[in-house]
Amino acid sequence: MPDIAARTFRLHIGLFGRRNAGKSSLLNALAGEPVAIVSPVAGTTTDPVEKTMELRPVGPATLIDTAGLDDTDTPLGAERVARSRAVLARCDIALIAFADAWSPLEQAVFDDCIRRNIPVIAVRTKSDIQPETGNGKPETFLSVSALTGDGMEALRRAILDAAPDTYLNRPAIAADLVSPGAPVVLVVPVDKEAPAGRLILPQVQTLRDLLDGHCPALVVQDIGLADALRLLRVPPALVVTDSQAFARVSAIVPPEIPLTSFSVLMARFQGDLATFVAGTRALASLRPGDTVAIAEACSHRPEDEDIGTVKIPRLLQKKIGGELKFRFLRGHQLPDDLGDVRVLIHCGACVWNRRAMLQRLADCSARGIPVSNYGMAIAWCLGILDRALQPLLKSR
Repeated sequence: MPDIAARTFRLHIGLFGRRNAGKSSLLNALAGEPVAIVSPVAGTTTDPVEKTMELRPVGPATLIDTAGLDDTDTPLGAERVARSRAVLARCDIALIAFADAWSPLEQAVFDDCIRRNIPVIAVRTKSDIQPETGNGKPETFLSVSALTGDGMEALRRAILDAAPDTYLNRPAIAADLVSPGAPVVLVVPVDKEAPAGRLILPQVQTLRDLLDGHCPALVVQDIGLADALRLLRVPPALVVTDSQAFARVSAIVPPEIPLTSFSVLMARFQGDLATFVAGTRALASLRPGDTVAIAEACSHRPEDEDIGTVKIPRLLQKKIGGELKFRFLRGHQLPDDLGDVRVLIHCGACVWNRRAMLQRLADCSARGIPVSNYGMAIAWCLGILDRALQPLLKSR
């Protein structure tokens, strides 16, 4: 099973360039092992290839090799190029490889990175065999040889220098909302959507974040919450619940105790809280017959009472007082035809890195689509949104 927790916290580095530009060799050199197939045959890499690793001195990273940008000879090749360009949405840093001349293809990706505020490094590959020419090279670039290792250390340092501050100084999930030593209660229902023998990822991430912040955490099911609160010698500084238990938990937790959900915490940790708040307020403008998109970052199999496809639509229609139209979306790419969507409600994106979520928000903003979040949308439907946001807004 993929280490999705590692994906979330890793620096994502995409490699782009034409066929036979040395991208796969560069990835293997950075990874220190033969991850990608290397061949003199143009177009060997046909789909994005990912390798998670410790990239010293950078730290945990995911390297993403892509198909050649010039693979446009066939409809299938054009689709490969489109998939390669789509990888930019989840890149914290882009490496653009070129072996000889710097062409308009590389320049287009370079310009796209600048537009998206993605740090970009131009890398001249095959320096051991490719003579340096003046054919349209970018103003600044690094020369490397995957074969001899020349220039690789300089490239690693350049990647570290380009790493976003949000990667090097990651925001906390919940530990910054309470004082060190203050108890926090995590409400974790065990139901069909909870993997057997495990907790879901946002719960694990929040627990680890609290431990890193030296905050004791008491983990209970919703059915045991009332007893747990009575057992505590002091009231908890914060209660964090699964959003699906919001109604039950809100009725149990006294109003003077701060309450929020894992999903609301992920909205701040993975995206932009203000954008999500504005998108959630936009739910009030919905009318029967409007279209709402519900987006999942991952492709898990929906259960009978799935939160995205069943519970949120049911709550939302009850709140609005009529039938709505729903479009269910999955994965990194949004379809082009979203003109009928009034609001998009997104999962916590716990399996993505923060840049991918911010790119999703930027994409929706460019289309004029407000974006809410699972936990915020549920809280709004239940009339407790202000209470769920209070612990986060108070910390700002």
